[in-house]
Amino acid sequence: MSAHHTAATAAPTSTYRLQLRPGFTLADATALLDHLGRMGVGAVYLSPLLTAAPGSQHGYDVVDPTEVAPALGGDAAREALVDKAHDLGIGVVVDIVPNHMSVADPAANAWWWDVLAHGRDSVYARCFDVDFDAGPLLVPVLADDGDGGRAALDDLAVADGCLAYHDKRYPLAPGTHTPGDTPDQVHERQHYRLVSWRRGDAELTYRRFFDVSELAAVRVEEPGVFDATHAEILRWADLGQLDGLRVDHVDGLTDPGGYLRRLAERFDGWLVVEKILAPHEALPQSWPVDGTTGYDALREVCGVFVDPDGLPEFTALAVDQGVDVDTGHADAHARRQAASRLLRTEVRRIAALLPAQPPDSTPRPSAMAVRQREEAVAELLCSFDVYRSYLPEAEAAWTRAVRRAADRRPDLAFDLAVIDRRVRADPQGEPARRIQQTSGMVMAMGVENTAYYRGTRFVAANEVGGDPAQPALAPEDFHARAAHREATAPHTMTALSTHDTKRSEDVRARLAALSEIAGDFTAAVRRWTDRRALPEPSLNLLGWQTLVGAWPIDERRLSDYLLKAAREARLGTSWTDPDPDFEEHVRAWPARVLGDPELCAEAAAMADAVRDAGWSNSLGQRTLQLLGPGVPDVYQGAELWDLSLVDPDNRRPVDWAVRADVLERVERGWRPPLDDTGAAKFHLVRTCLRLRRELRPGGYLPLTASGPAARHALAFARTSAGGHRPDVVAVATRLPLALAAEGGWRDTALPLPSGPGSWTDRLTGRALAPTRVDGFTAAPLADLLDHYPVAVLVRA
Repeated sequence: MSAHHTAATAAPTSTYRLQLRPGFTLADATALLDHLGRMGVGAVYLSPLLTAAPGSQHGYDVVDPTEVAPALGGDAAREALVDKAHDLGIGVVVDIVPNHMSVADPAANAWWWDVLAHGRDSVYARCFDVDFDAGPLLVPVLADDGDGGRAALDDLAVADGCLAYHDKRYPLAPGTHTPGDTPDQVHERQHYRLVSWRRGDAELTYRRFFDVSELAAVRVEEPGVFDATHAEILRWADLGQLDGLRVDHVDGLTDPGGYLRRLAERFDGWLVVEKILAPHEALPQSWPVDGTTGYDALREVCGVFVDPDGLPEFTALAVDQGVDVDTGHADAHARRQAASRLLRTEVRRIAALLPAQPPDSTPRPSAMAVRQREEAVAELLCSFDVYRSYLPEAEAAWTRAVRRAADRRPDLAFDLAVIDRRVRADPQGEPARRIQQTSGMVMAMGVENTAYYRGTRFVAANEVGGDPAQPALAPEDFHARAAHREATAPHTMTALSTHDTKRSEDVRARLAALSEIAGDFTAAVRRWTDRRALPEPSLNLLGWQTLVGAWPIDERRLSDYLLKAAREARLGTSWTDPDPDFEEHVRAWPARVLGDPELCAEAAAMADAVRDAGWSNSLGQRTLQLLGPGVPDVYQGAELWDLSLVDPDNRRPVDWAVRADVLERVERGWRPPLDDTGAAKFHLVRTCLRLRRELRPGGYLPLTASGPAARHALAFARTSAGGHRPDVVAVATRLPLALAAEGGWRDTALPLPSGPGSWTDRLTGRALAPTRVDGFTAAPLADLLDHYPVAVLVRA
């Protein structure tokens, strides 16, 4: 159990995520609060509010942590939202970004501007993780046509007291410019150097967010920096205007546990962290948090709807097409590329803290010795089976990583042993801290951002926090993990779709349905590939699964998605070295497919074959998440069908007018049919959110059906706050296509927990009559699930 024991009344009953941007401001969010309250939402969950880079569409690129973004309406708009939310009984949860700040436009970030102007003498020098001993601060922005950026230096100018490069402005140190000086002369006198953008991955002198040179890491482990970056956020808390915090990218921090303890000392509300847990990994028990942002629950909820019997067909197809199905091999290869190329700057900085021992006859280690030490650092970073360790906590993860690295590279055993001894001798020292925080970067960039776009056997499992090696989860394992969550982290967040997921919950639900007709689908993919293949096998499998999973989808959305996927995979093209011919083939593919009448008709038929099953899986996923342990989050717009893909596709505007109309009809008693409007999902989400707010269920009791179709029912019971016996039951349908093929539910029944009162399905309004005079009730599933494939039972 985490060390943060939030009272049940402090944790929201649910959250609803809103993505703020200049086109959807705090005022717009405030106008939605009545609607959200009527839906039953416990807390509105806002994307970052602090001032971000000009034009930011997401808020994760903060430039000023001391004020609410004027582009979102400023602090007055924030206060107005909080006042109205609290009047309605809705909490306010805010996403914060302690790890980094945007430096893409130096003039927009006063702290970074001052560091560039004054170097290590800047009052903000300690705010950023800069290696001032390495020389001038390198700023990788110059164009590079293969000349290392030399030609771009001719574009420098001095204007308005600044060094100018096209539309960017950089400060001049005092006394470094006199009339008649050339831009080159002025440039050479600064505390920084503008260099080729290509040098960022190998020579940068400041720590970044992943490989994004425009996001500079912030040293929040320093008390003064913590105070400066959190003063505004904590002011809201002190005023009673903040009920919860979501901490972004906690693994990127130098000392996550220390940061969280300092934060919890100042903020006693609900606290969750964006921490990606490996299967069976737990949060460090010393962290004073309520849990994660829910990717672990996402993996489990999705996995229980996947048919394990269909996966061999997907594996055979991938092997035939030349796609790597060995996830361990694919992950290791992608991580090595991340460490040796994209994050070489970070690897070299760590290796410099662990100098290779020179031979007695030489004053300095040889180039080979230095290179070997760098390779040892890179191999260690690639060898963690979790994102990172937190020495002295998670020592076993560290030990496994060292052992795995030595097994893979016996030639590096000596260097790895030296690193291991050094880190164990001083687990709070700089080498230990940097290795641990960088291993998470390698994992994220190698696995999530690369391997997941290469190992495309069955992409429903290629999700943040996912387990592509084991996409399916058995019902008994699902129950065990849900019970564990209730026992250890009852107030953790749970999620199905987020701003970071690779595809929406409804796309994954439809892909899960494909696992039930894997033979038909894989045969179709072979035909389609012969007719209209994408230029690289992994992308080809991803393309066909996405076409069916997100059907109907227009050319532009599919083209943009596949181009991003191809660049992330770094097989035929990449962000840094694009291949124009390859990319043109990718851009043209959607039009060729959708313009092929025969193929398009086949794809539509395949999507239609899994449409109803996908809807069933979607409702099942939502039922388990909304009524299960934890605090369920609903991503904006996901209360209706949403076939979104990875960002920015999942940040498209939400049609709130349609949702308002559905809400009014449901409030008048409409029980919508299961159809393509998605109103049935809206009805389910509203019903469950309102139930949670009313009853605040706890506990967890797995329920087992009896009869010929028992394996297709997944159900559990919970107990209302203050109650003594289970009085809430959630029922979902698994593997609906197989269920139909087997003849339906027939006489399968679900025995319900005994106790006084009768059961009613809040989705249909129907009461369940007791089976016997002593009150025993076994719900016939053919009757219970005849209108919807899920049920929400409450005992009066």
